[in-house]
Amino acid sequence: MKKIFFAILLGSTSLWGWAQNVLDSAAANPSIRFTTTEIDYGSISQNSNGERVFEFTNNGSKPLILTNVAASCGCTATEWPREPIKPNEKGSITVKYNTSITGTFRKSIRVFTNSSPEPILLIIKGEIKPSHSDNYQKENQK
Repeated sequence: MKKIFFAILLGSTSLWGWAQNVLDSAAANPSIRFTTTEIDYGSISQNSNGERVFEFTNNGSKPLILTNVAASCGCTATEWPREPIKPNEKGSITVKYNTSITGTFRKSIRVFTNSSPEPILLIIKGEIKPSHSDNYQKENQK
């Protein structure tokens, strides 16, 4: 019985040490945290400002590097910092949707960093309503 108890005690101590090492190494890496990962444009007029900003913080203890930011289509342009973001510093990714395209939309932006091999998914969505001048021109062409 003492051998079983000793084996359980030794195993749980080893497991606790392994878990602590995993947690320590995760904290030592860069870590990105967005204030939000989804922006809803709501209902906006055609050709209005399609620019929105995703803000983030490096919560890790090493510099964060954004290696790529890729939009799901050519209707969305992105700008992101190319220089490393120091621990506890903030950064932002600017997304500009082409608001000349009317109708509802839902687009994704994948953010690749040195904090994880998996990309972070950002979402923009909304509805672009035709402008009044377009409706006036269409009515007068009939």
